[in-house]
Amino acid sequence: MSNTAGQEITLAASGLSRRYGTNLAVDDISLDLRRGEIVGLLGPNGAGKTTTMKMITGNLAPSAGSVSICGVDLIEKPTAAKTRIGYLPEVPPLYKDLRVDEYLRLAGRLHKVAKPELGRAVDRAKLRSGLSDMGRKLIGSLSKGYQQRVGIAQAIIHDPDVIILDEPTVGLDPNQIREIRALIRELGNEHSVILSTHILPEVEAICDRVQILHRGKVVFADAISGLRQFRGGHSLQVSLRRPPPQEELSTAVAPARAEKVGDCVFRVMSQPGHDPTDQLVRASVERDWGLYQLSPAQASVEEVFVQLTRQDTANPDTAQAPAGASPDPEATT
Repeated sequence: MSNTAGQEITLAASGLSRRYGTNLAVDDISLDLRRGEIVGLLGPNGAGKTTTMKMITGNLAPSAGSVSICGVDLIEKPTAAKTRIGYLPEVPPLYKDLRVDEYLRLAGRLHKVAKPELGRAVDRAKLRSGLSDMGRKLIGSLSKGYQQRVGIAQAIIHDPDVIILDEPTVGLDPNQIREIRALIRELGNEHSVILSTHILPEVEAICDRVQILHRGKVVFADAISGLRQFRGGHSLQVSLRRPPPQEELSTAVAPARAEKVGDCVFRVMSQPGHDPTDQLVRASVERDWGLYQLSPAQASVEEVFVQLTRQDTANPDTAQAPAGASPDPEATT
């Protein structure tokens, strides 16, 4: 991952909000992106990710807020700003009856690539997207993975400063997912990339930073290291050959608490500043529980969202840390 400290800010979005009638789909979202950085925009379905991406690409006017691309105001000078953006929507805008070369030339012309440069731009986009041997093939005859590559190629053909990818691995098989992730990491070396997804491990594998949305609000904003720490939280996974009742285990590790997650497996959850490891090991030896595994527990994606949502009510004003659910109605995508 790139070290982006001090590097040029390529995208600055401030106070973005979007209403659909009485529904506040996106509520006061801000995002800065630097050159050489990949930022993950994560959230469950309906969190406001797609609406946010439409606003920062100029495809949807915000109800409030501003966006600038490399210092160019997207609302005041949309044409100039959009020339610096490459966008792959969730459904790639492909003409499946065209050949790959034909389609990329069309995309290049739409992006105003100069005619003398068009052929080189097509070749470079194909090379970077792993499509060098696919120029003569009909797009409709390609696998979904290769069609995603064509979609990415059209997004980068004009060498934009900012590349925005909305759910680029949806519907792909595991091998295709790995290939697309590797391509995104490569693009992050030269460009700024925003990756929208609801797959937390995907963000961890690719991104430098993450912003998690819930009901149109940012509920978490931090580096990937911060996200991993949050996923780990303050919990241990414990495996016992002769497990006691859950209540007895909770009493033994108090003020931590235990919950059963399998026949002989428990999760022990504690508060910051309290480590129940010594209590747990001592109790297991004294009571002959047969402790055979003790490791930090990783929260699942669902648990991360639940924790963030619950923390919002208690701490609604937190900006760059878990904040949680908004009282607004459920947002659109």
